[in-house]
Amino acid sequence: MTVLLLILGGTILLFIWGKWPPDVVALMAMLSLFFSGILNLEETLSGFSNPTVIMIAALFILGEALSRTGWTALAGQLFVSWARNKVRRLLLIVSAGSSILSGFVSNTGTVAALLPVTVAAAWSAGTFPSKLLMPLAFGSNTGGLLTLTGTPPNIIVSNALLQEGLPGFSFFEFSLIGLPLLIISLLYFRFVGFRLLPQRETRNKPVNIDAEMHSWISGYSIGNDVYRLRIRSMSPMLNTTLGQWKLEGNYGISVLRLRRRHPKLTEQASSYVEFPKNDTELRYHDIITVKGSAESVDRLILECKLGLIPQEFDKEELKKEFINQEVGMAQILISPKSDFVGRTLSMGTYLGNYGIQLLGASRNNKPLTDHQINVKAGDAFIIRGSWENMENLKKTYRNIVITGSPEAMSKEVTQLTARSYIALGSLLLLILLLVFNWLPGAIAALLCAGLVLLTGCIPISKAYNRISWGSVIMIAAMIPMGLALQKTGLAAATANSLVTYLGNWHPTLLLGGIFILTTAFSQTINNSATAVLMAPIALMAAQSLGLDPKPFMIAVAVSASTAFLTPVGTTTNAMVISAGGYSFTDYFKVGFPLLILFLLTTLLLVPIIWTY
Repeated sequence: MTVLLLILGGTILLFIWGKWPPDVVALMAMLSLFFSGILNLEETLSGFSNPTVIMIAALFILGEALSRTGWTALAGQLFVSWARNKVRRLLLIVSAGSSILSGFVSNTGTVAALLPVTVAAAWSAGTFPSKLLMPLAFGSNTGGLLTLTGTPPNIIVSNALLQEGLPGFSFFEFSLIGLPLLIISLLYFRFVGFRLLPQRETRNKPVNIDAEMHSWISGYSIGNDVYRLRIRSMSPMLNTTLGQWKLEGNYGISVLRLRRRHPKLTEQASSYVEFPKNDTELRYHDIITVKGSAESVDRLILECKLGLIPQEFDKEELKKEFINQEVGMAQILISPKSDFVGRTLSMGTYLGNYGIQLLGASRNNKPLTDHQINVKAGDAFIIRGSWENMENLKKTYRNIVITGSPEAMSKEVTQLTARSYIALGSLLLLILLLVFNWLPGAIAALLCAGLVLLTGCIPISKAYNRISWGSVIMIAAMIPMGLALQKTGLAAATANSLVTYLGNWHPTLLLGGIFILTTAFSQTINNSATAVLMAPIALMAAQSLGLDPKPFMIAVAVSASTAFLTPVGTTTNAMVISAGGYSFTDYFKVGFPLLILFLLTTLLLVPIIWTY
């Protein structure tokens, strides 16, 4: 027990020190348990086969699918539009919105998706981001208490009960306490917290995809030579392939996009060929978007008996034409050592066989209108291609600079597709499987993660990159610590101390002691690690008094998510510290009153909802 106390104390100090990542500290603690002889090999590695770890990893994939298919970006834009530039209303919407989203998407994913929208909304509403970002982070932490899968501590305490042969928590059972806490949090920020939040001016405005696209379209004159042509029934191009017409060589025209639109089909049934190739067949009533001079397009229309769709391309229309969940735009800058310097490139054509189109060029901040561009160092180009291909462009072409992150911009696209509804359907399926207990939680999460992978909601090549392996490994490595607490009797000793000094007076005092001890850990230790440490202690304390352990496990889950006093308690707090310009003391100033409210609410409501 003494050796375990030394290992546990050293682990906590290393977590607080922050010299090494939490997952590395957790692995060091796990190895220490083995080499000290406290645990055998099977016990030491037991965390990596724990259903909790598997379920959390699968939930990262499902959350990423919702982000990639437009749901989080769409929700963020809706929140901002509903606020109508009123700061306090915007604060409430951002906080409530992040809470609701984090009930189904990871807290980190929620903040990552809403942070740029929130910062942009703050500036447009005439306030600083510091007035909104802390409520965003705290709201995501609170929202995790709405569902079983909202935050890892919920899953950890539920599985701790199941492993003891006791009933776990149902999917929405946490909302019985989570919803009142959410309401209290909203009221607090509306009337008290807003006054305590600092006003810190920052300069880091995130990229606004609408503004960025509109800027590129204007700055590069992209819409000046883009036309839509229709394949008519008398056209000689009907039922031929695109390559037969050699449009680039014969007319100086590039085909950017093709839309299948038979007149008997509804608009919803239309399909797109985003990057037409030489073997792409031209069918009746197809709409081809082309790029070329007006004279060249007129000649093509006359000679090939095509129909011109008279539509003036405004910025928003061009954005819809060129950007969706699969395809986007980016800006590249040519460095002096680039392989492109000295080459001649044609606008509208492709870069090799990589499906990257050249849409526009600029030199010295002035658009180049020539179809053929002799590339010089410092030239800038607007390209169009799949988000993934553009992200990987640097691997193919050296010495070019891609401004911004195509992958990050792809998550800001709000246009929904069939895959968007598959991702949402997978989430709903997971909820149903968990609510009705048709499958074990880990199997249900793996099944739904597999659905979004197999249907392309998230590329399989990206899936493993989107899992927060640091969090997963840390949880797996800390689970043996909970086992060691029980095996050495330290958990029982701590539980007995709580019972002796608090439980014998009244169960609610024991509940408060567990809450305070857990929240003290959570201010400096990851909430998952805190839950792993405290769950067996709370369980033993309740069982030693012959009480139902559920109220005490709920207290562990709630207090593990109350890291309001420091920026290092959770990843979400750390994510907003620089964007909001916060100091360490800002968290304590704003978070301490909220923590007290959470403690009092828990002590009042938990014994009523889950009786002893």
